[in-house]
Amino acid sequence: MEPVYRIYGEPGLKKSVLIAGWAEDAGHLGVQTLDYIMHDLGSREFGEIRPEDFFTMAGVNVEDDVAVFPCSKFYVTGDRKLVIFKSSMPRGDWYRFLNAVLDIAQKHCGVKEIYTVGAMLSSAAHTMPRLLMPIVNSKPMKAELAPFNVVDNTDYETPIGQKPTLSSYLSWLAGQRGINAANLWVPVPFYLLTLDDPRAVKRLVYFFNSKFDLGINFTALDAEIAEQNRRIAQLFNEKPEIEGFMRKLEVGEGLDTDEAEKLTQTVAEVFRRKPGPQQ
Repeated sequence: MEPVYRIYGEPGLKKSVLIAGWAEDAGHLGVQTLDYIMHDLGSREFGEIRPEDFFTMAGVNVEDDVAVFPCSKFYVTGDRKLVIFKSSMPRGDWYRFLNAVLDIAQKHCGVKEIYTVGAMLSSAAHTMPRLLMPIVNSKPMKAELAPFNVVDNTDYETPIGQKPTLSSYLSWLAGQRGINAANLWVPVPFYLLTLDDPRAVKRLVYFFNSKFDLGINFTALDAEIAEQNRRIAQLFNEKPEIEGFMRKLEVGEGLDTDEAEKLTQTVAEVFRRKPGPQQ
């Protein structure tokens, strides 16, 4: 049987760490986090999982007039400390797909730890600090993350009738192979779920930078955060009602359905415009 993956060139790793993210993540958080790390450290592609085995090729998604084809690719960073896996979510046969990921991780990279990155819905304002909420597959992994200012008391149960997330499934399968794994979740404000959240990206990048001493430059991320602040502040000047909604979120009052929808739509409209001149 033909392998479900291709290796273009051995990465030459005997002990490494894998970080995985999914293209369909809310707020594009997973892919944006991986892209920032790869851009700052440099990277090269070395393998992929064959898309025809796990994705329908009958149609193509189009985003902003650009065709987006499903892909599942592996990269090694320039400092050779990290293996990066960026992927669309497979349409089916998760078990075979994730075991292919783990086969590459073990056989070709010597991976000893796995992290997935992703977003969860939050009712907090974008001005609030971002939490890092790990779900781990072993007690040693929990102890290893403790020094990095993470929320270590998260309780969650998959709703009846729903299957676990792809990240959770990967973590479980990794545990079956004796690999420590953690799913890293960052709450993203609900009104940014279809946009970007550079603060959430920075929280994840900061964690990896601290844990693995990567020497990452945060200048570009800080500039994105400042630009987001500027544009939302400009929105407050135009529509004071929206500022009122935001202040309610900042003190934990919450919004009713109509208020939440109006805030989400208004913020989305602002970020679809071309950036205005700096004041």
